Amino acid sequence: MIEIDGSQKSGSGTILRQSVALAAILKQDLHIYNIRQNRPQPGLRPQHLEAVLTAAKLCDAEIKGAMLNSCELVFKPKRTRGGRYEAKIGTAGSIPMLMLTVLPICAFSEDTIHLSVSRGGTDVRHSPTINYIRHVLLPILERMGLNATLDVGTYGYYPKGMGEATLTVKPCTSLKALSLDDFGEIKRIEGISVCTYLEERKVAERQAVAANQFLSERGYATKIQLMNDRSNPIQKGSSLTLWAETDTGVILGGDAIGEISKPSETVGKEAAQNLLIDMSAAATADIHLADMLVPYISLAEGCSKYLTRAISDHLETNIWLAETMLNIQFHMEKTGTLYSISDPS
Repeated sequence: MIEIDGSQKSGSGTILRQSVALAAILKQDLHIYNIRQNRPQPGLRPQHLEAVLTAAKLCDAEIKGAMLNSCELVFKPKRTRGGRYEAKIGTAGSIPMLMLTVLPICAFSEDTIHLSVSRGGTDVRHSPTINYIRHVLLPILERMGLNATLDVGTYGYYPKGMGEATLTVKPCTSLKALSLDDFGEIKRIEGISVCTYLEERKVAERQAVAANQFLSERGYATKIQLMNDRSNPIQKGSSLTLWAETDTGVILGGDAIGEISKPSETVGKEAAQNLLIDMSAAATADIHLADMLVPYISLAEGCSKYLTRAISDHLETNIWLAETMLNIQFHMEKTGTLYSISDPS
């Protein structure tokens, strides 16, 4: 049985999410303790619990300790067969974070998986937006041989959530290495500005105009789609997701979430700033993509490499966990103002 101390490194939910995913892929029993030990409310919160329960459904796992606030869990996976599954978070907990938990499991399924996640948040704080997953992460993973699509049925925001999205993943026999060691030249910057039941205040338009203005003043042209959404009458909200593509295949993302008393112009500028900082650094994986890629390059055939501007807590934690569970060794090296991340498998 694999033993993982959840208080190590960041002591956050990323240890729980990635350890469960890797255990399912390895088909090895997992015992994780001190779950989210370094967080103000340790243990399993609703979104973490639903992620574990969903992972268990996918791989027919036996689980012990799967209850709210539990700080210890035993996870015994079996086969991941494919099929149709449903998950319900029940709060404004992040749908993208749940999908990040199970996506690696789905990739190594015996057949296609359709996962519908409802009653959660598609665009909430401390999480990538649903459109970041759709337009940044999934296109990069497609290059590695993972074919997945993401459809949004209902956008959901804090505090009521009530969002819904469906992830469809075709199994791949193996993942190809990812080589992103050259930033190249920017070909295009695009984005999606979403507002739900805020059309009369021109929220989507104001977010896009502010982002366009901020980036155009720095020499970048943008093309941002406006989405005046009416899918969720229960919870109004907004988000802006931007992404930049280069001629060497790099995709960088930046996003921001609307909140009460937060002007739409601030949302637009914030998303643009988040994107600009990685573009200006000539990173080949933005600060968030850098940690999301770790489980995939850990399992890929051949050596992968990318450049990021900083070693975040999540990146360091994900690398430590992959090294611990897969018995591999990453290389991290400072290269000028960037950090080179490579996996010598």
